[in-house]
Amino acid sequence: MLETEFNVRSPAPAWREETQRAASPEVLLETRALCFDAGGRRLIDRIDIDIRAGRRTMIMGANGTGKSLLLRLLHGLISPTRGEVLWRGRPLDRRGRHAQAMVFQRPVMLRRSVIANLRFALAVRGFAGSERTARETEALQRAQLEGLAVRQARVLSAGEQQRLAVARALSCAPRILFLDEPTASLDPGSTHAVEQLIREAHADGVTIVLATHDVGQARRIGDDLVFLHAGRVVETGRVSDVLDAPRSEAARAWLEGRLYLDSSS
Repeated sequence: MLETEFNVRSPAPAWREETQRAASPEVLLETRALCFDAGGRRLIDRIDIDIRAGRRTMIMGANGTGKSLLLRLLHGLISPTRGEVLWRGRPLDRRGRHAQAMVFQRPVMLRRSVIANLRFALAVRGFAGSERTARETEALQRAQLEGLAVRQARVLSAGEQQRLAVARALSCAPRILFLDEPTASLDPGSTHAVEQLIREAHADGVTIVLATHDVGQARRIGDDLVFLHAGRVVETGRVSDVLDAPRSEAARAWLEGRLYLDSSS
């Protein structure tokens, strides 16, 4: 799979830009001056990012800085106050949203069995007959839940529910998968299992956008990092570059466990 640097709007040598234009994967999702206001406050402020096919982008920052909100805007669950989200160069619409899937920190389980949760999601996306059956079987195997297919999904452990949520999302064949702190409440074993599902999805060609506060997780599974502070993007780059040598004071303070107060926010 072809991989290049995350596209950030900062000066670069002409030779580097030319190389990127020749080799960069398709831009699946992009934002232009994206803003979101609520309660008289600007919560997302003029965000411009590109998400390229095949990359694993980590969204990081302090609690309350806008990570979850940004994911919901990218997925089209809420509409921006200003600016726009583009899917393959056009305004995000129903077709674009159907090429995406999202997994939340607390997985949403229907009051149904494990297999019925899968069946419902696939039916909504238009899968039927033998193809739906094959996708259900594959999802159960992917999540390692074959022996629990008829159990009520809501009585599964937290780790089992999250594996089911990820496998259910992937069963619908998304081009891009959003994950909102999917392992924040899980133990190390369950975290490893969910991360393995993410790795397998990426190996299958799914583009990953994951919000996390876990530095270790970002290093383990991320390619690129977008760091937010007060609803603004203050730093972008490869995961190792940002975490090893952050340029912004906000990122440095967060990584060092210090409180950072920005007088301009």
